[in-house]
Amino acid sequence: MLISLLSRVKGRPISFDRDVPAGYLLRLIGARAIDYLRGVLLTRKGVFLARSARVRHPSQLFLGKGVEIGPYCLVDCLSRHGLTIGDSSKIGAYSFVKVSGSLSDLGDSIVIGRNVAIGEYAHIGGAGPVTIGDDTITGAYLSIHPENHNFDDISSAIRLQGVTRKGISIGKNCWIGAKVTILDGANIGDGCVIAAGAVVNQSFSDNQIIGGIPAKVIGSRGSE
Repeated sequence: MLISLLSRVKGRPISFDRDVPAGYLLRLIGARAIDYLRGVLLTRKGVFLARSARVRHPSQLFLGKGVEIGPYCLVDCLSRHGLTIGDSSKIGAYSFVKVSGSLSDLGDSIVIGRNVAIGEYAHIGGAGPVTIGDDTITGAYLSIHPENHNFDDISSAIRLQGVTRKGISIGKNCWIGAKVTILDGANIGDGCVIAAGAVVNQSFSDNQIIGGIPAKVIGSRGSE
């Protein structure tokens, strides 16, 4: 009955390996219930908000059903168009999701689709903006930077020269490995796989296998 209730709250079926001990399962469900209550009390939204996780400016946080924000995350929604997270998506522990990098020039938006799993220690900015498609999964230490500093004027401090913003788009059903960095202007098609440690600074079509620094096509899904 508890698993059925959790499935309804998450908005999708949930199953467990039959070798998971009952005690472990009960403690997990109890912790999830506390996270959900905490999320409702602190943000007035139906989110699983783990201990020490913080949400700033929740009025610009737009949530689907069963969203999870892991322990020690910082989610800052202040921006022009807010932060959207689709049904059953999860942001891993110790992640930093901040739509605006500067209060002097607010960022645009971050839109995360349904059933997206962001690994631990992610850093996602949204100035550009950023979109991540449904069913995409990532490893730990994902880094997304949708803006670049101008630096042409050698007589002026780089920090004073402003930024350019093109935005970043990641398609549906992608698998992004650990410690991948995605830079401004990159557009990644549906179904792509990005090898761990890659630095992506350009665009790729659907179903490509990508790796390297800078990233390039190293294969295609479905080919021999």
